[in-house]
Amino acid sequence: MLIIGIAGGSGSGKTTVVNKIVEALPDKVVTVIPQDAYYYDNGHLSKEEKLKINFDHPNSIEWELLIKHLDMLKKGEPIEKPNYNYVSCARMDNYDIVKPNKVIIVEGILVLTNDLLREHLDIKLFVSTDSDDRLMRIIQRDTISRGRSIDGVLTHYSKYVKLMHEQFIEPTKRFADVIIPQGGKNRVAIEMVVSRIKMQLP
Repeated sequence: MLIIGIAGGSGSGKTTVVNKIVEALPDKVVTVIPQDAYYYDNGHLSKEEKLKINFDHPNSIEWELLIKHLDMLKKGEPIEKPNYNYVSCARMDNYDIVKPNKVIIVEGILVLTNDLLREHLDIKLFVSTDSDDRLMRIIQRDTISRGRSIDGVLTHYSKYVKLMHEQFIEPTKRFADVIIPQGGKNRVAIEMVVSRIKMQLP
């Protein structure tokens, strides 16, 4: 089993990079596990308290469960992956059964911030995109899929996203084996990564 970690700032294009890697590899050999599925359940909080949740801080993730699940997959055991709802800030009642696969991609902004998780990763990637481009994508994403107003997105960005990116996410570039500038637009970098994955496929 090959475990790949893909990190990068919010709105950097990580999902596009993941999709292009999956498309370039043989069918049904890749399983993607989003870091976002492992946010702590905050459904019990009030609406005001939920607005103060810092989703960009490493402490917002239940790393122990994510790492436990990776260990189970490596042993050939299926896992019950949680599903997280950003609107309610809660884990949903249903979960996904994920079976072991030849390639596991763990994707999320904070993936390279955790020491123990990094030890589980065979290949570490960081998607690097200009802050202006990331902000535009964040506005589009959060207004459409997370029910936020533009003012709300900008307030949240300045209060949490920008500061956490500078403090926790950007510094993890140094842990990456490959840095992919311009996200999914960088065809050459993605092809190089895909070639390396194919060489290491079990």
